[in-house]
Amino acid sequence: MFEVTLVAGARPNFMKIAPMLRALRNTPFVPLLVHTGQHYDAGMSDIFFRQLGIPNPDVSLGVGSGRHGQQTARVLESFEEYLLSRPQFPKGVIVVGDVNSTVACSLAACKLGIPVAHIEAGLRSFDRTMPEEINRIITDAISDLLFVSEPSGEDNLRREGISEDKIIYVGNVMIDTLLAQLPAVERVDIRDRFGLEPSSYAVVTLHRPSNVDDAERLTALIDFLLYASERVRIVFAVHPRTRERLSSSGLINKLDNRITLSEPLGYIENLALMRQAKLVLTDSGGMQEETTFLGIPCLTMRANTERPVTVSHGTNTIVGEHITRVYEIFNQVLTEPKRRHTNIPGWDGEASQRIAATLCKRWLD
Repeated sequence: MFEVTLVAGARPNFMKIAPMLRALRNTPFVPLLVHTGQHYDAGMSDIFFRQLGIPNPDVSLGVGSGRHGQQTARVLESFEEYLLSRPQFPKGVIVVGDVNSTVACSLAACKLGIPVAHIEAGLRSFDRTMPEEINRIITDAISDLLFVSEPSGEDNLRREGISEDKIIYVGNVMIDTLLAQLPAVERVDIRDRFGLEPSSYAVVTLHRPSNVDDAERLTALIDFLLYASERVRIVFAVHPRTRERLSSSGLINKLDNRITLSEPLGYIENLALMRQAKLVLTDSGGMQEETTFLGIPCLTMRANTERPVTVSHGTNTIVGEHITRVYEIFNQVLTEPKRRHTNIPGWDGEASQRIAATLCKRWLD
């Protein structure tokens, strides 16, 4: 029996873990799932497990929320205790993405001499004010296998001096999940729930501190959404921390009867809503990839992206730091013909199978 440990901590991880669990079941590996509990409420965790067919975790660490240092430390300590409690160490630890659980579990495994594989390696925004950027850099520096999802990732890792034999371009496991769930998406009546016609509405998600923790910027974003709501229906799926900021500042009262507010949506509902939208406005990394694959215009409300292929080969536009620019871009998107993405290598639904085959070769031979 060859155990491998897969780590999931937060909502963006779950869509990457689901196809890996399926792929590893067809190998000599026995995958054990550890959920750190970084995202732990039903809307941010449980519903994703159900919809994506992820089994109950073998281990739940229950670290909860907290400041970055606190949370990272709790995950590191708890995951190390878990590894030391095993009768024998796993063949390797698989981490995904760029959340605090990713870097903490990588560090715990590395210090115990356990090989680490990082899925979605090499992504860089080149903005170290983003906690995720620090997590990416550290995780890639200490991982043994670096599975890359888009061409820029290979270039970034080479520039940082990573050994060539550690870098493996496999494609995007997020697209594996998207393609696997499309039949379920087609059965969802999410537009009927909100009374929407195809291509008549915009989907909005905002959660990054750079957007929601700064009162002036958050106010400017809400003013833009109110302007946009005069042109298209706006459906705003509100992240818990964003809702808290909107409520404490009183901004949520400005949205009454003008913008449709929703709790965070499940993966399938969110995909179904995006699939027939006129456009998407977001600061999410994963939604930049999903909209590119679906061919839906995306305005990324950030100054940068760690996924440049969604701009060069897709439908994504980076708005930048100055919110005034979004008005012009928004009006252009509403009137211009729909842009189509070009085929991106490895965004074909088979990335997880390629990863599983490589792990067998590297960790079992």
